Formats: sequence, C-alpha cells, structure tokens
Amino acid sequence: MVYLFEMQLSKNRNVKLNLKSIFGLGKTNSNKIIRKLGFSDNLKVKSLSNLQIDELVKTITSLNLLLASDLSKFRFELFKKSLEIKLVKSFRKSQGLPVRGQRTHTNAKNAKKFRF
Repeated sequence: MVYLFEMQLSKNRNVKLNLKSIFGLGKTNSNKIIRKLGFSDNLKVKSLSNLQIDELVKTITSLNLLLASDLSKFRFELFKKSLEIKLVKSFRKSQGLPVRGQRTHTNAKNAKKFRF
C-alpha cells in the first residue's frame, strides 16, 4: 500500500491517474510532476521503488500546493470569512439554495445536495 497525502494509491493504476485522485492535484499538475521526474505515462504504482516514491513526495512538496486536508481547511475558512462579511453567495450556499441565480420554484435539487 502506498499512501501519499492522506490518499491510498491503487497499485494497478498509472501514477498519473493516481496523482489526479489526490485532492488538490489536477491534470496539469500531475503532468508537470511526471515530466519533472521523467516517469513514463504508463508507469504503474506497483513498479515504483522506495527512492522513486520519496522523489515523488519531494517534488510535490516543492511545488508548494495546498493538498488534501490543508486545502479543505483553507476552503472552509474562506467560506466562513464570506459568511462573516455577509456575502449573498455564502448565505445562499449555507441554506442549501442555488448560488448563481437559478430558479428555486422547481429545480433546486442539486443545490440541496451540496450543503456545507
């Protein structure tokens, strides 16, 4: 089992796809990391050595990105700040209503799913 930034990486998937599954890393950042390390696109996690895993962690930390729990804490703090200054967007989001001007008479089902 390989754990990176509070995420378990499956052994049979590509490193590139596993990096995208980490909260805060997307397609472009995972491509940057793989190119920087010189890994192929088809490299599986099970074929990584311990040294390669250490290099992977070092390069991700050198990019100074907010990942996993740090990113979720930052997003929640931004939400709390926007509630303090009484933004309409945050107020509607906290009530489970649509944020961007959609109608609420019939079609507010998705907004109710995404409550904080």
